[in-house]
Amino acid sequence: MSSLIATLLLGMTASAAPPAAVNRATLKPVLIVLTSHGTKGASGKPTGFYLGELTHPLAVFDAAGIPVELASIQGGEPPVDGVDLDDAVNARYWKDEQFRSAIRTTLPLADAQPSRYSAIFFAGGHGAMWDFPDSPAVQTITRAIYEQGGIVAAVCHGPAALVNVTLSNGDHLVRGKKLSAFTDDEERAVQLDDVVPFLLASRLAANGALHQPAPNWTAQVVVDERLVTGQNPQSATGVGEQVRDLVLAAAAR
Repeated sequence: MSSLIATLLLGMTASAAPPAAVNRATLKPVLIVLTSHGTKGASGKPTGFYLGELTHPLAVFDAAGIPVELASIQGGEPPVDGVDLDDAVNARYWKDEQFRSAIRTTLPLADAQPSRYSAIFFAGGHGAMWDFPDSPAVQTITRAIYEQGGIVAAVCHGPAALVNVTLSNGDHLVRGKKLSAFTDDEERAVQLDDVVPFLLASRLAANGALHQPAPNWTAQVVVDERLVTGQNPQSATGVGEQVRDLVLAAAAR
């Protein structure tokens, strides 16, 4: 399945070739992780991963010739939110049957082999607040990829994956690192501050992160060495661009 996903996603855009110094055949995939949680807590309202937080970074990776594999917490077809087909990038992917097939057959995250990947990227969507933080697979695979020199990235509610990740020395991965995530003010603005299990930015800060907020709905991407994070859906492309640059730079070394 993994090679199929990489092939079909790479074929969806006219890809720009990586720099000449990069051997494309040796590029390791970026593992994109999606939530499998489909309801907003006790409200019962539907949620899932936010489509634009997958498609916009994916478009960046495709254009750079970087292979991608898709995983979700439970595997199979994850629930989706934010299917805005007025967004041209969303529409292009959503109407492509090969992309839709890849979404229906995501790898269970626990089955992913960390050594295969150059980076792990956590897409957001409110569902991430429920199943990302306490997932043993999230914690194990994220730590392994980071400690093998890989890149860890997340956007919007995707940084919920980082809340409980600790390194081999026992420190939280986010301790002392600058990052961006969906802000408490943005959560209040969408009137879900009493629905989510915790306020994401506050929890990350409590675990030692140096949260860098921007005004609501402003694109904000923060890079701290091999940690790349974005505040909201408006930041998704920028996170993808920073991950792209780090992956290609590492491959050229």
